[in-house]
Amino acid sequence: MAGHSKWANIQHRKGRQDAARSKLFSKLSKEITVAAKMGDPDPEKNPRLRLAVKEAKSNSVPKDVIDRAIKKSQGGDSEDYEEIRYEGYGPNGVAIIVEAMTDNRNRTASNVRSTFSKNGGNLGETGSVAFMFERKGEVIYPASVGDAETVLMAAIEAGAEDVESSEEGHVIWCADTDLNDVATALEAELGESESTKLVWKPTTTTELDLDAMQTLMKLLDALEDDDDVQRVTSNFEASDEVMAQL
Repeated sequence: MAGHSKWANIQHRKGRQDAARSKLFSKLSKEITVAAKMGDPDPEKNPRLRLAVKEAKSNSVPKDVIDRAIKKSQGGDSEDYEEIRYEGYGPNGVAIIVEAMTDNRNRTASNVRSTFSKNGGNLGETGSVAFMFERKGEVIYPASVGDAETVLMAAIEAGAEDVESSEEGHVIWCADTDLNDVATALEAELGESESTKLVWKPTTTTELDLDAMQTLMKLLDALEDDDDVQRVTSNFEASDEVMAQL
């Protein structure tokens, strides 16, 4: 099990809270609808839906919004969404993965390509950057849940692969196919997590200075503003000084 890394720098960014929150609720609701439509509308019988509901709850999505999203999946008029992954590059060759759900592939591809080109990036072919990431399950707990040894032992028992503990909290990693089982075991031992989801975890990172970070943030924010885009992941790394200046 490894020690703490700068993963927090890569994944956690503060944004325009209210607008971002509304958009986040919409994206989480879409994930719930798609997960429920693809399988059983009961989260206990549908691992993907269970994880989608869990992630929505951890982001304070109201219960009625979650219920409405599940019900929408059962209606005959619900949209048919297609899941698409785009890959590209930002400043200094930073790798970017964009995950989208769309009912119009041409519109989304055009918008994503345009966003890359307008913000100093380049959209690449499928597979052009994915080799720099691993698909992993990620479970996050606050520091208050216990010390590093307590969480490490719980993670080992649950079948996790790795734990990164710091003053901010604990990030527990597992194989993507094990996320539901690991999260359930951890919940029984440690209680409700702050976040449980599948992510693209960088295996290599690119360190950026302040200018490059500012350019990258504009690109990432523009991509995340697209209603068809569910998640954006990149492999940037920046010093604490640079992050503080953003």
